[in-house]
Amino acid sequence: MKVINETIKLHTKGNPDLINITDKVAGLLEGSKLKKGLVTVFVIGSTASLTTFEYEPGLIQDVQEFYEKIIPQNKHYHHDATWGDANGFSHLRSSLQGSSLSIPFDEGRLLLGTWQQVVLAEFDNRPRDRKIVVQIIGE
Repeated sequence: MKVINETIKLHTKGNPDLINITDKVAGLLEGSKLKKGLVTVFVIGSTASLTTFEYEPGLIQDVQEFYEKIIPQNKHYHHDATWGDANGFSHLRSSLQGSSLSIPFDEGRLLLGTWQQVVLAEFDNRPRDRKIVVQIIGE
């Protein structure tokens, strides 16, 4: 069993930026030369998250509208009073979605569905430099 840690660095536009990182994760897996195991993808920070969905314009818009409906940006949140940064909604969206994913792989390929992509969701109210840790465990 081997463990490999890698990092993906991205610059986001701020909320509601959704970025397809599937090719970056798959490239790191390919470079590892491992054939079977598990990839864990983890975004550092409390105002972004990771998910999977079919990355196409209609669904991108649907996801953005969904988050605005369930956790609106223009509402007052108690967190906003603590730091004055007006990003309470960002923290709630991130905590709801989660900061990591685990994806099995076999024959050196991520076991994702045909239309399933790995997506970074940036919820912060400003552009951010993000680090995504990719840990590959396998043989």
